Amino acid sequence: MGKLHFGLQKLTLLDFPGKVACTVFTFGCNFHCPFCHNASLVHRDGEADAWDEDSVFAFLERRRGILDGVCVSGGEPLLHPELPGFLRRVHDAGFAVKLDTNGSFPERLREIVESHCVDYVALDIKNAPEKYGETTAEEGMLDAVRRSVAYLKQGKVPYEFRTTVVRQFHNAVDFEAIGAWIQGVPRYFLQGFVDSGNLLGKGCSALSGDEMAQCLAAVQRFVPNAGIRGA
Repeated sequence: MGKLHFGLQKLTLLDFPGKVACTVFTFGCNFHCPFCHNASLVHRDGEADAWDEDSVFAFLERRRGILDGVCVSGGEPLLHPELPGFLRRVHDAGFAVKLDTNGSFPERLREIVESHCVDYVALDIKNAPEKYGETTAEEGMLDAVRRSVAYLKQGKVPYEFRTTVVRQFHNAVDFEAIGAWIQGVPRYFLQGFVDSGNLLGKGCSALSGDEMAQCLAAVQRFVPNAGIRGA
């Protein structure tokens, strides 16, 4: 134990649908989206002072009966080969598990889902397929993300897709392309960009409410139950 290190948000009522949860954040990511609001995690700043596994489980034991679940976010959690053992330990301790991922590790995602140690998956759709490399600052990842999307669409675990909408990267045409790609999914959310002050890049800004509505209308041609989260 103790190979993984985590940041910890001790309480969230928003991140895990229907659950009172905490969120543990893994350090490191293989994407470098300029609008990422967790730059310190991507760059591993503060990892030396972070929580280790045993400290996380001591915290969970103290919160037993208060917390229903644990969100595992990042960074990119599936970057770490040690993650399945951690998720199994959380699940066996009696907590529901939600995994946030960028979808770039489809085989690891499949392994975790089929080992029944995750109860909900949220996958970030970064942009329309033709703009993936530009948006993530990493080329060659789209095929892996496509495989993760296709796997989740099999419905082996409850899931959602979501996109953080940034003026410098997204427009309504992009959401037509995203809608055509993910058509048939049960849950898809557009999330307005918020500058956390801890971004990877500069010059990112949010769309107006009217512009967000236009993007939503574009994707609803293919995903009728899509929505805007936080509106």
